[in-house]
Amino acid sequence: MNHSELTNFIWNIANLIRDHYKRSKYPDVILPFTVLRRLDCVLAPTKAQVLAAHAKYQGLGAEGLDQQLKRASGFVFYNISKYDFDRLLEDQDAIYPNTINYLNGFSENMREVIDNFKLRATVETLHEAGLLYAVVKDFAHADLHPDRVSNHEMGSIFEELIRRFNEASNENPGEHFTPRDVVRLMVELLLAGEEAFITTPGRIVKLNDPCAGTGGMLTISKEYIEAHNPTAQVYLYGQEVNPETYAVCKADLYMKSADGRDAEGIKQGSTLSNDHHRGERFHYQITNPPYGKDWRIDADVVTKEA
Repeated sequence: MNHSELTNFIWNIANLIRDHYKRSKYPDVILPFTVLRRLDCVLAPTKAQVLAAHAKYQGLGAEGLDQQLKRASGFVFYNISKYDFDRLLEDQDAIYPNTINYLNGFSENMREVIDNFKLRATVETLHEAGLLYAVVKDFAHADLHPDRVSNHEMGSIFEELIRRFNEASNENPGEHFTPRDVVRLMVELLLAGEEAFITTPGRIVKLNDPCAGTGGMLTISKEYIEAHNPTAQVYLYGQEVNPETYAVCKADLYMKSADGRDAEGIKQGSTLSNDHHRGERFHYQITNPPYGKDWRIDADVVTKEA
């Protein structure tokens, strides 16, 4: 399936849950399961190596074992459960406990993503409604391996799904993402005239987006700089207030970053009232603030600071 077909396929999985979920709650199921399926596909080639390393290095202690498992997976995250989407489908009667076992098998950094999605609660709700097996089965048909779906395409799929869900529930999609063409234009405007700086060999560049959304502005900015200077070291920082959007951004960057550095630079919470990067300095800042969104919850902190 191409990018559009995959997006439509995932979007249509919502038909499975329409009798049990309000339209505004569809993203609670579809977005986290899309991320989960992407993780499943990414980790599939090294699954056997991770399980072998987990059995072999038990005596190293938690920190040493963690490093060996990351090395075996080829990423800064892993899953030590024997289950994946295919194996979950082998036992329909035990789909709920096995899915929970699978979620608990992820490394601590990826469990944070799962917690922000409140995925365990969603799995329980699907199970109680008799829908969990059907949802896992449908997602298992979506091949989201990076060899089939590039990181850029996956980011576009996430953002298109968010746009459709927000429009379907009469929300403003601009609160969560900015169209990629608009982002590219913003990046080009931001960095126009900065060629001498960003093309210096070995240049370190620090980028920040205080309203990061799904991270598109940061990743496109990084791609632009690296295209003009392959020797540049680009460090990404950001913050996102919406837990689900933050989780999409965090998971996406963990999959793109070999050392996890970019993902670790993304924090959750309101930049106005709880700036996690206070005191940090950046070369560039790019963002699409959520214009029109009520900020009364931050007003006391902002007023006190002023």
